[in-house]
Amino acid sequence: MTTDGGSLPGDSCGTAPDSHRCSLHYTDQPSSRAPPVTSPFRRWSQTRAAGQRGRATGAWGSAAGSVAASCAVVVRLLPCELLQGVSCAVQVPGRVLTVRVESIVLVNTGPGKGKSSAAFGVMGRSWARGWNVVVVQFLKSEKWKAGERKLAEHLGIEWHTLGDGFTWESTDLEETAAKGRHAWDVAAALLASGDYDMVILDEVTYAMKYGWVPVADVVAAVTGRAPKTNVVITGRNAPPEIIEIADTVTEMTKIKHAYDQGIPARKGIEY
Repeated sequence: MTTDGGSLPGDSCGTAPDSHRCSLHYTDQPSSRAPPVTSPFRRWSQTRAAGQRGRATGAWGSAAGSVAASCAVVVRLLPCELLQGVSCAVQVPGRVLTVRVESIVLVNTGPGKGKSSAAFGVMGRSWARGWNVVVVQFLKSEKWKAGERKLAEHLGIEWHTLGDGFTWESTDLEETAAKGRHAWDVAAALLASGDYDMVILDEVTYAMKYGWVPVADVVAAVTGRAPKTNVVITGRNAPPEIIEIADTVTEMTKIKHAYDQGIPARKGIEY
């Protein structure tokens, strides 16, 4: 049994070219083309086992395997079904071996500006690749006419603005919480549907922070999502459980902000 994914965003680190990367192929049959791989892969399988059992099923395979002379690698390391949802890089002297996965989870968190902005940059990139994209906003209400939403409408991207505005603006916190829970019900259905290549959960961390949605429910929905659905989560104070299941986590840190100088949010920059 062999698995070999095609091109997947994230194959290279940042904007570096893919020429230094190797495709990692898994097979039940050992190869005779090269010497066996021992400790690097054995240590990796043991290390990943504890962290990935919640995201994969079945028994872990043996670490015996072999490396082909070319960049492509054939390794009898794990049963193929265990690759669902697993994302990692294996270091071997002189090369980086990339495990191809069907989808990944990205988290943009921290107190600095740019969490949603970065997510909407990914939105545009995903659309340009022909992906089916959907956005769910957990805080902003229908009265917000943000630039990113106008862009999504222009591109034909599905968009759900389901919040009640910022909590400090709310006149009925119960209604605000109810809308937050409804937004999560919509998001959970989208994650499970299998209809989307990219689901962006904008400011969903606040729904967890304020207790509208249990963290465990979000973890279960994200880890149990349709296999080919990538996810971007934004918002401050991402819970440790969310960080644990993510493949890429970026923390935005404020160094300076125009607002601190009395400059209000500007159309075309903040919204």
